[in-house]
Amino acid sequence: MPNNDAAANFIVLKRGSIYLSAYIYKTYFAGLDAVILLDRDSHLFIMPVRNASGGGYLLKLRNPAGDRIINAMDFFRERNLDDFAERKIDIAWDQDMAAIRAEKLFIDAN
Repeated sequence: MPNNDAAANFIVLKRGSIYLSAYIYKTYFAGLDAVILLDRDSHLFIMPVRNASGGGYLLKLRNPAGDRIINAMDFFRERNLDDFAERKIDIAWDQDMAAIRAEKLFIDAN
């Protein structure tokens, strides 16, 4: 899924939650209610869940603009990223994983 808007190729991580813009949500997760977070090779992968009964983290509506938030304090606490620092994280679509990838997010945290 190509993303031509370079300014929209990021997410924000703060206090164990991921903040997604409405653009990111619509581009990668439109119509979905949940995602799975995966730590593989020090990358964060945010994978869409097609059936919410399959588990995962909820994509909660944050505001009328359609921005979303993923509350994942437990996931990030285990990786020492649950502090109050606000991190702007570059992302890209990983075709092989069918997920958003944030490269090397966990290298400095552990």
